[in-house]
Amino acid sequence: MMSRIAAWIWLFLGLAQPVWAQAVPGQQEGLQWLQRVAVAAQKLSYSGTFVYRNGAQSETSRIVHVANNGVQSEKLEVLDGSPREVIRRNDEVRCYLPEKQLIIIEQRGSRRAFPALLPLSLAGLGNYYAIRKGGSARIAGFDSQTIRLEPRDGWRYGHQFWVEQQSGLLLKAELFDARGEMLESIAFTELRIGDPIDPDALKPSHVPASGSKEGWQVRQARLREIRDPAAWQFRAELPGFRRQAAMVRSIFDGKGENTREVLHWVFSDGLAALSVFISPLPPTEGGETGLHSLGAISVAKRVVDGHQVVVMGDVPPDSVRHFADGIGARGK
Repeated sequence: MMSRIAAWIWLFLGLAQPVWAQAVPGQQEGLQWLQRVAVAAQKLSYSGTFVYRNGAQSETSRIVHVANNGVQSEKLEVLDGSPREVIRRNDEVRCYLPEKQLIIIEQRGSRRAFPALLPLSLAGLGNYYAIRKGGSARIAGFDSQTIRLEPRDGWRYGHQFWVEQQSGLLLKAELFDARGEMLESIAFTELRIGDPIDPDALKPSHVPASGSKEGWQVRQARLREIRDPAAWQFRAELPGFRRQAAMVRSIFDGKGENTREVLHWVFSDGLAALSVFISPLPPTEGGETGLHSLGAISVAKRVVDGHQVVVMGDVPPDSVRHFADGIGARGK
C-alpha cells in the first residue's frame, strides 16, 4: 500500500489521483446529499432543540434561525448549567453571559456550528473520505437519509450524517474513531422547518426589555486578516488540510483598551478543522505543554521561543501532536 508520505506527494504535485482516492460506488450521490445539507442550513428558517453528547457529558440547546433576503439571523441558547446565549447576524456574533453580566462581540470568521457543519464547497472531500449513502431513519419526527464518511487514512475521524429527506437540513451528526466507536453526537430532539418565527425570538433573554446594558461589561474581540507572519512556519502538514484563515485576534475591554492579542490560524480538509493559537508568554510564566483529549477534541500545547502554542481540533491526538511538533520560529 502506498505510504502516507508518497500519497501526499502525489496529491501535492497534482500528478495523479492515488488508488485510495478513487470514488466508491454511490459516492457522487452521497456528495449531492451533502451539498443539500450545506445549502439548507443557510437558506432555510427553522427552530428547535438539540442535544450534544460527548462521552458522559451532554448539553441541551435551543436554536432559532431566520434566513431573509440574504441576511442570516440566529439565536442559540444553552439550556443546561449556567445561562449562555449566542446571537448572530451574518458574521457578527454576540455572546451573552448573564451571571457575569458580560457581552463578548466578535466576528464568526470560518467557524461552523450545527446544523451548518458543511461548507458550500465540498471539492476534494472524496479524496480523504469514502462517502457512502446508507439507509433511512426517523429523527425528531422526520424521515432522514444517512450518509457515512469513512476516513481514507489515520489523520482524521469518520462522520455519519442524518439528512431530512425533503429539505436537506441536517438532523443528526456523529463522529467515530478508527474502531467505529462514537466519540460525540449532536441531534435535534424537536424541530420546526419553515414555520413563521416571531422576531422577539431572536432577542437576548437576559438583557432588560429596554435594551439597556447598564452594569454589563462589553468586550470586543476584533479580527484582522493577515498573511502568515514571517516569524512562524508550519513544517509538518497533514494531507488535505488547507489553510482557511490567518488572523490576529485582539480582545478589548469596556474602555476600548487592548487586553490581549493572539495569532490564530484555521486549517481544514473541508470537514475536520484545526485551530492554531500563538501568544507571547509574560516573563514570569513558563507556559504549558502536553497532549490531551476530550471526546473528539484533541489539544496539544507547546512552548516555542517564549510563546504559548496551542493546537486543537476534531482529529485524532496523533494528528494534533504531529502538526504541533512542526510549528516553529522561522530560522530556528
